[in-house]
This record gives sequence, C-alpha cells and structure tokens, in this order.
Amino acid sequence: MTMWVFGYGSLVWNPGFEPSARELATLPGYHRSFCMRSIHHRGTEAEPGLVLALDEYPEAVCRGIALAVAEGQEDSVLAYLRERELISSAYLEKNLGLRLDDGREVEAVTYVVDADHVQYCGGIALEEQAQIISQAIGGRGPNDEYLYQTQAHLAELGISDPDLEWLVKRVRSLRA
Repeated sequence: MTMWVFGYGSLVWNPGFEPSARELATLPGYHRSFCMRSIHHRGTEAEPGLVLALDEYPEAVCRGIALAVAEGQEDSVLAYLRERELISSAYLEKNLGLRLDDGREVEAVTYVVDADHVQYCGGIALEEQAQIISQAIGGRGPNDEYLYQTQAHLAELGISDPDLEWLVKRVRSLRA
C-alpha cells in the first residue's frame, strides 16, 4: 500500500524527498490559510511570521497535491516530515482521506493546525497578514519568499487561491 503525503503549502514546492508520483488532490473539511505564527522557519519568537496551515471547516475543501512515497522510503520520509513539521507541536499529524483528480480515494499523512496551540492565529484579516508577511524573516528565510513560492507553484498546478493571490499583490506593494 502506497504512503501518500498531502501538500498544500511548502510541501508543494519543497517536499524534502523525491516522490514516486504527484497527483492533484482535494481534501474535504479543511481550508488553507495563514493561521499559524512561525517562530522558527519564517519568523522568530520576538517577531513571528505566518505560515500556512489547514484549518478545519466542515464545508471547506482544499486543493493541493498528493505525494506518493517510494516503497521502502516510508520510515525515513515520515521521520523527516515529523522533524520538519512538528518542530513546535503546532501541527497535528493526521491520516486523512483525499480524492485524487483521477478519481481514486487515498489516505494521506496530512499536517493540520492545532487550534488550541499558542501559535494558532486563525481569523487574522488579510491586510494584517500582509503586514506581517512583508516584514518577517526566520531560519529558512523571508516570509514573503514562502508566500511567493507557494502561490507560484500552486498557480503552475492550476490551483487558484484568491487569498494568496491578493496577499502576493499586497505584500509586493508593501515591499516596493
């Protein structure tokens, strides 16, 4: 049985492992948003940035990419993902059902936000998100780079996210 990983943010453009297959997919019950303060990768404890997370909403759907893990690589990929994604325990690791665009239904390792965690910040207005993203820098670089990379790679896949598209325009104008 193939191990799948759902990518909706940086895993889309920087999975950190070589997938054996990539398939466009839909995850029901969650939406992608900048609802997690980043104190390691795209900000600091003193000046947090924002990163994308999956926030649970029953009517929502999130378009992203399902990444198949090569046979025999499951343990090493899972260890890598846990080190990367669970750095501050703000994400919860779940196995959630996805519908691949070819019609198959699979379960995928998916990292969703823990709404009870101190880093959770759902509901921040887009303008405030833009202000934070335009200024924050963390261990993996500027917060705006994360936004630009994610939106560009989603667009390459044909995935539209109006909030990210608005944020890209606004952050670019703030940085100009």
